[in-house]
Amino acid sequence: MATATIRLGLRENLGQFSLLVLVNAFVGAMVGLERSILPAIAQQDFHIAATTAILSFIVVFGVTKALTNYVAGRLSDRYGRKAVLVAGWLVAIPVPFVLMWAPTWNWVIAANVLLGVSQGLTWSTTVIMKIDLVGPSRRGLAMGLNEFSGYFAVAASALATGWIAAHYGLRPQPFYLGVVYVAAGLLLSTLTIRETRQHVAHEVRAHHPTPAGGGLTQGEIFRRTSWTDRNLSSVSQAGLVNNLNDGMAWGLFPLVFAAAGVGLAQVGMLAAIYPAVWGIVQIFTGAWSDRVGRKWLIAGGMAVQAAGIAVTALAVHFAAFAVGAVLLGLGTAMVYPTLLAAIGDVAHPSWRASAVGVYRLWRDLGYAVGALLAGFTADRFGLTAAVWLVAGLTLLSGAIAALRMDETLAARRA
Repeated sequence: MATATIRLGLRENLGQFSLLVLVNAFVGAMVGLERSILPAIAQQDFHIAATTAILSFIVVFGVTKALTNYVAGRLSDRYGRKAVLVAGWLVAIPVPFVLMWAPTWNWVIAANVLLGVSQGLTWSTTVIMKIDLVGPSRRGLAMGLNEFSGYFAVAASALATGWIAAHYGLRPQPFYLGVVYVAAGLLLSTLTIRETRQHVAHEVRAHHPTPAGGGLTQGEIFRRTSWTDRNLSSVSQAGLVNNLNDGMAWGLFPLVFAAAGVGLAQVGMLAAIYPAVWGIVQIFTGAWSDRVGRKWLIAGGMAVQAAGIAVTALAVHFAAFAVGAVLLGLGTAMVYPTLLAAIGDVAHPSWRASAVGVYRLWRDLGYAVGALLAGFTADRFGLTAAVWLVAGLTLLSGAIAALRMDETLAARRA
């Protein structure tokens, strides 16, 4: 693409943007493979009783995805976005086959290491490429569409695997879907997706003609995003706690539902409701944040998440569990695309991909922290105590964002 023809904007790049939305749907569907059935596989196929041990697959997934997110941002700045995206799909190829035929739980753990690496490379890159394409004006909408495609696919895949497991067994049939996901994602990424680094160069020339904010070292970017910049660090802590409660929901909620007598097919439905609501609603909340600002959607969304988790802790029947899942999905939809848009507001284009990588490092470490904390608490004090603890931490995170963060959307700054 010649430099003179490069334009920023969602409408101007609709073809490539739409293809990236489709690619990210297959990325999300890979996570959905495990969402409703892996805790049941741990208990029934491998006879694992300790909650901490069952949730070990989320710990290794979270750690490897978090570290890969950080590396993905740097690699995409150095080698290009498309190369990193394709590499992520290549790493995913063995995952569904290992999950189908794993002879021991350690093989499942190994599959989740590969899945974490793949997710870190692919999801991070689709986020970065969409931010590159749309420029500064529609980031919230772009991130809403990106996260919608990923998490609606998580929901659909979780629902499908739960249904297949209820009718045909836990393994290997549900994981046949994973082979289709990998093949489709790899082919689309290789044959249809184009590099977007030239859009970053164009944005720098058009919107940041002076060097202010550029030229930071990786260490300076890490420190800014992690703790010295009050806005970036507020986003990072909220992202960590968001995925802390998501890791708890992924690993613990199926056990909570089963303990209440909910059947496997209904567990699959409940596992799908939360990411489905999250996925659909964030199309609107991402665009809404472009109008009303980022700060209060983030702080308010964390409070709504905490309410959803609390409802789940109190529930004993399917309908009440469904209400909790809807609230958790609504709160997450308020937060998830808005956090990414806020990073785009604050970070200079020359180091934005690396800042996204640092944010996603902290955010996805939340999976590991949530699984360890929830598993440890559940083993010692029971499932309900673990759920209440995570609800309290989520509410606290929202309060921190409300007190520490400034509005980052330029049009809404006082």
